[in-house]
Amino acid sequence: MIEMFQEWYENRHEYAKQWKEKTGGKVMGYFCTYVPEEILYAADVLPVRILGSHEVQDVTEPYIFAMFCPFCRDCLAQGLKGRYDYLDGIMISQSCLHIRQAYTSWQLHIPVPYSYYLPMPNHVQSPRALPYLVGELERFKRSVEEWTGKEITDEDLVHGIEIMNRNRELMMKFYETRKAEKPPMTGLEAMFMVVSGQMIHKDDHSRTIEDTMKELDGRNADRKVGQRLMIIGSEDDDTEFIKMVEDCGATLVVDDHCTGSRYFWNTVEPNGNPLEAIAKRYIERPRCPSKDWGERTRIPHILSLAKDYNAAGAILVQQKFCDPHELDMPAIKQALESEDIPSLFLELDVTVPIGQFKTRVEAFLEMLMEEDLF
Repeated sequence: MIEMFQEWYENRHEYAKQWKEKTGGKVMGYFCTYVPEEILYAADVLPVRILGSHEVQDVTEPYIFAMFCPFCRDCLAQGLKGRYDYLDGIMISQSCLHIRQAYTSWQLHIPVPYSYYLPMPNHVQSPRALPYLVGELERFKRSVEEWTGKEITDEDLVHGIEIMNRNRELMMKFYETRKAEKPPMTGLEAMFMVVSGQMIHKDDHSRTIEDTMKELDGRNADRKVGQRLMIIGSEDDDTEFIKMVEDCGATLVVDDHCTGSRYFWNTVEPNGNPLEAIAKRYIERPRCPSKDWGERTRIPHILSLAKDYNAAGAILVQQKFCDPHELDMPAIKQALESEDIPSLFLELDVTVPIGQFKTRVEAFLEMLMEEDLF
């Protein structure tokens, strides 16, 4: 069943179109993982994350600054090329300026029946962040009700929370198996699992994780583990890059990015007020660097992951021109070095220069092997 995640990832648009035809429901494209999917599931709307294709593209220049990160330009290109023409709506929850511009350009230049900007606070450590977000989620709920013609009750919200929590808990169990001395799956397989879950209905995804977990018992991956690596940084669903790293003689055992563990890491804790519980989860989740201030909470979390998953080294990836992660990287690199965890920094573009990166990754792995000898 583990191959199903890759199939969904590669056929994401076909899945959404078939779901829409089968159910008659609406499909919402979203740009950031701070979007509260619980509310969309409560309204029987399918959330589909808008991601790029990692193809060289030349259609975005009239619509977005070339100095904006390649990820946000690649996402916009998918809309301009009509690949998300089945969407009934698009939305964003505020994170960084670049991806917000992709959303705004989409609004202006690509016809879509419904759009919504959710002003998620960046200063999530403020005591005012939670009540502020609760109010914004209430406004968002009312807007979705008007859009769908469906009243969203507290029972509906609880059901949406249950759908999301079940999926997050299962993905966490999936990741837990990667702590083993011989992980039963590759980092690439884990990436297909997480990213596909951002594109298909969570019920389908959760059932497949449950079936896959049964298969993982006793599964012996037919490859050497090699060096255990962690990947940290900007959005990264570039499967060709991940495959290249593991083909060099490594296994990516854990990650900290929004197409990986940050997406599912904590659950909604029910407290009798569904919207407040949802807001609290997004306020407290492992933070994107655009929201990690004044106290730096990301670094202790990253160091804990590295220890728990026994990572021998880390690859730091940054989308070109990504300001939040560019500011984040020096402190992370210093913190890793203080724990004797070597790191390699790589800057990603729409397409990855696999040959050049392979040479640098191989050199990094050789350095790690030499350190193991002493």
